[in-house]
Amino acid sequence: MATATVNYSSNTAITMDLANLATSSTFVAGRESTEIDNTTNKYMDCIVSGKVSVGTTPTASTIIAVYVWGANTSLGTTALDVLDGTDSAETLTNTGILNALKFCASVSVPATTSDQQYPVLPFSVASKFGGVMPKFWGLYVSHNTAVNLRNTAVNTNSFEYVGVKYDIA
Repeated sequence: MATATVNYSSNTAITMDLANLATSSTFVAGRESTEIDNTTNKYMDCIVSGKVSVGTTPTASTIIAVYVWGANTSLGTTALDVLDGTDSAETLTNTGILNALKFCASVSVPATTSDQQYPVLPFSVASKFGGVMPKFWGLYVSHNTAVNLRNTAVNTNSFEYVGVKYDIA
């Protein structure tokens, strides 16, 4: 009888410069990551985690929102609204486009503490797409803290993923 075991890849950084990202009350202004191509590794899932640091005196009871998008073709070929698969600040056309993205994580900013770093706990990309990984995917992050995110090397902002495959023996 065959046995399946989980095989995790090394941590892989997701390219997305969140330093000084401006606030957006509607979350349509944010930042996209560089597109991640899953056509070579063919991971069954990717587990994403990260950390985000707020700037000086954020508004209490606000959030940092993390979304994922997926596509069958590279966004370099066919953009999704303004998302083109490159690490860049973007303003989506409207909240309808935002709602088409897959919501992954909400980080609560409970206080006005400056320069506080908050964890983004691990989440599954495949689970957002019915249990199947898209060929191409990436992140979109926005926040409504009323101040820009942290802009220095202290308490940096970063995301990474671990690819998941299964070995059958």
